[in-house]
Amino acid sequence: MGVKLGILGLGTVGTGTVQLLQNSAGRHPLLQDIEIYRVGVRSLDKERAVKLPESVITIDLEAIVNDPQVDIVVEILGGLEPARSLILKAIKNGKHIVTANKAVISRFGAEIFTAANQAGVYVMLEAAVGGGIPVIQPLKQSLSVNNIHTVTGIVNGTTNYILTRMQTEGSDFSDVLTDAQQLGYAEADPTADVDGLDAADKIAILASLAFDGRIKLQDVYCEGIRQVSKTDIAYAEKLGFVIKLLAIANKVTPPAISIRVHPTLVPKAHPLASINGVYNAILVEGEPIGQVMFFGPGAGAGATASAVASDILNLAATLKASTTTPNPLLTCRHQDYCQIAPIEELVTRFYARFLTKDQPGVIGKLGTCFGNYGVSLESVVQTGFQGKLAEIVVVTHDVREGDFRQALAEICTLEAVDSIPSLLRVL
Repeated sequence: MGVKLGILGLGTVGTGTVQLLQNSAGRHPLLQDIEIYRVGVRSLDKERAVKLPESVITIDLEAIVNDPQVDIVVEILGGLEPARSLILKAIKNGKHIVTANKAVISRFGAEIFTAANQAGVYVMLEAAVGGGIPVIQPLKQSLSVNNIHTVTGIVNGTTNYILTRMQTEGSDFSDVLTDAQQLGYAEADPTADVDGLDAADKIAILASLAFDGRIKLQDVYCEGIRQVSKTDIAYAEKLGFVIKLLAIANKVTPPAISIRVHPTLVPKAHPLASINGVYNAILVEGEPIGQVMFFGPGAGAGATASAVASDILNLAATLKASTTTPNPLLTCRHQDYCQIAPIEELVTRFYARFLTKDQPGVIGKLGTCFGNYGVSLESVVQTGFQGKLAEIVVVTHDVREGDFRQALAEICTLEAVDSIPSLLRVL
């Protein structure tokens, strides 16, 4: 008996998925049991890179999720609506879901997974994080026996591409962004990428799997890369770091976790320091496994189609085995929300750049202010001048973020301090 798919969306990922399913030679033999039964599109007139019978294509997306013949609904529309409503309707009709939609899962995951568990169906989302990189299934299955304490990822290709070019060319953010938009690496509206929102969606999903609890998206601390200057990239280089937009989730004081997205100085010896261009990587640390890193293309038709098709294959195999009780390694098992520690409680190192008046004793005054709040300095460098102002760069030892912020507030009141153009966390 074949497994019938209802595919919602025939854009880049939809086209890639159909091409992969139509060309199953040399791939897993189970792919031959999968039938592309219905495909929902916005317009029937569009030229397409794949050939499908006219009877398969429809603009009536509701009809697909209501069709009793459809076993699996593959949602690759993107966006929040109608994707959310269609997924919920399909679940209500007892259909399994495969989705590449990180925005819907990170915002409405609680509603979707609760409905899926009640209906006894699966929601598969390998393609929602990291494109073709297998990371969702490993977290649910292979690594699930570990006590995971940290997940650190470069999960947005656009920002990684921009920062890599700023680093290699010494260019300004705005120039590289314009170029990335012309090359198609960045959207016309780059907000979701450069302000860290896309990465926040993804780390919310990864953290919920790693730490076995639901995450409210508004609890993810989020800072983008617009403020990263070529000056900071040059100083980071001299100090032995590269700057990356990292998405980090880690256990802090049990049972709380810290979850955040921000530009970070990464030591050059760290495995994530060498991940460049549009590539993604996710580093998982736990006990007893130690460190495991997943690396590969984070986007693109082929990569994402690989992840979508792997979920379809997983479901087809499960349906073929046809047991009535759901496989507990494929279902969503957490009901409760994770406790999130406020960013003020974060303990980390910091990099800060100050512009000060060129007068004696300034570094001493900075040191005194930091000392008042228990901030210990690893290095202090007076790097040169910008106009009449001296530029001073400091890197701290581990410090509680709240204490560091209080020290900065006092430093801002010093007559000798003109401004603090940059403030970045250090891994």
